Amino acid sequence: MASITLRNVSIDFPLYGTPNRSLKSSLISLGTGGRFAASSRKLTVIRALDDINLDIPAGCKLGLLGHNGSGKSTLLKVLAGVYAPTAGAASMTGHVASLLDVSLGMDDEASGYENILLRGVYLGIPPSAMRSRMDSIAEHSGLGEYLNLPIRTYSSGMRMRLGFAISTSVEADILLMDEWLSVGDAAFQEKASRRLEEVIAKARILVLASHQPELIERVCNRVIRLEHGRVVSDEIL
Repeated sequence: MASITLRNVSIDFPLYGTPNRSLKSSLISLGTGGRFAASSRKLTVIRALDDINLDIPAGCKLGLLGHNGSGKSTLLKVLAGVYAPTAGAASMTGHVASLLDVSLGMDDEASGYENILLRGVYLGIPPSAMRSRMDSIAEHSGLGEYLNLPIRTYSSGMRMRLGFAISTSVEADILLMDEWLSVGDAAFQEKASRRLEEVIAKARILVLASHQPELIERVCNRVIRLEHGRVVSDEIL
C-alpha cells in the first residue's frame, strides 16, 4: 500500500562566508520565502522547510500551493530523495516516480535509444525492462529516426519530448510533479496532456506543486498551502 509520512521535517541550507547582515537585508528586500533559522558571524542558515508533519495515504492527489520560495519544490525534492531532512524523518512506501527533471541522467553523446536505457537505470529500472518498453516510448516521443542520433543534435523541445516519453512510461505508486508538463508543439502538448492524465490515474498517490489554483482544483482532492517553509492550511477538496 502506498503512503507518505513526514514527521517534524526541516531542511536547512547553510551559506558559508557571507556577511549575515547584508545577506539578511538583501533577502528580506527581495521577499524571499526562506526563514533564517540560525546565524553566526560567518554562517547564515536558510530554513527552507520548517517542522513539516504530513500523512498522505493511498488515493490522495495532493496539491501544493504557495508563492515562490514557500517550500513547494524543496518538499518535492525531499519526497524524491534528492534532499535528506536536516531534522525529522520522511518515509515513503511504494515505488516513487519523479517528473521534476525529465532529462536528468541523459548523455549528450548517446543516441535517443541509448538514452532510454540510461534514463531507465537512473529511474531504477533494469535495461531488460526498458527494452520491452522501447517501441512504446519511441511512439510517444514522436521522434522517429532522430532516436538513432546523439541527443546533442536535438533541440531543447526534442530533448523534453524524449524525457517526457521515458518518464511517463514508468508506472509508479507515488508520482511527483512540479507544475503540469507542457512540451513540444500544440499537437504534441495535447497528446502529452492525455498521457499525463493516464499516468496520474494509475498512480496511487500524486503530489503536484503549482502556482495555478484552478489546476490544483481540477486534478487534486486535497491541497496544502505553504508559507515560509511551513504548512499554513490543509484542505480536502
